[in-house]
Amino acid sequence: MTLTSSLLAAVPGLRHAFFTREGGVSGGIYSALNGGLGSNDDQALVAENRRRMAEHVGVAPDRFLSLHQIHSPDVLVAETPWPSGPRPKGDALVTNTPGIALGVSTADCGPVLFVDPNARVIGGAHAGWKGALTGVLESTISAMEKLGATRSGIIAAIGPLIRQDSYEVGNEFVARFIEADADNAIFFIPSVREGHAMFDLAGFIRNRLEAAGILMIDDLGLDTYADERFFSYRRSVHRKEPDYGRHVHAIALEG
Repeated sequence: MTLTSSLLAAVPGLRHAFFTREGGVSGGIYSALNGGLGSNDDQALVAENRRRMAEHVGVAPDRFLSLHQIHSPDVLVAETPWPSGPRPKGDALVTNTPGIALGVSTADCGPVLFVDPNARVIGGAHAGWKGALTGVLESTISAMEKLGATRSGIIAAIGPLIRQDSYEVGNEFVARFIEADADNAIFFIPSVREGHAMFDLAGFIRNRLEAAGILMIDDLGLDTYADERFFSYRRSVHRKEPDYGRHVHAIALEG
């Protein structure tokens, strides 16, 4: 099963998907559509899952690209399939090349897919708290501009991620955000547990996008922790599971 953004779905010649756990071949804690190359799942099963994802967005498996993500603001331009060997490191991809799918791997962090329909430029960003705080969204937008996009023409869609009701953090986490900008206090509400707060990652992402000049923003509003259709790193930790699956949400220009 896949989910889509109504804003992105209205763009001609664009394929995208926010994938759920359904429709794959992995078993156990990875059931079923685990795309995580960094997971301990059988890599042959992961490859088949990724092949199915690639097929869904209309590209060949070797053109279904994702990065070795490191919670950074680093963006790469994707023009051709990756060479053999380790994947490039970074947390966002952009392209204006048809037939290349940009994949964003998540299991609670925020996947954000971008398109400028007029310039035919797309992007995909992995926006966990650290990447969002250090500028991965702004870096993605700037990289798209270098390929011809305009901020006023970019559409952004925020996919499934851990939501405020599920995202408890410590006071030192809150302090880091307040130190960066006192206005970030609005993204925290008190937790029932003393010395903790609940963080609105989706709200923080939307705020950063708006501040960067993005006018058209969609948010699927889904919580990966609370909704069993999704992999969740935090849920796996709370259940004391040995590992967790990863989604690879994707966007591609049709060839």
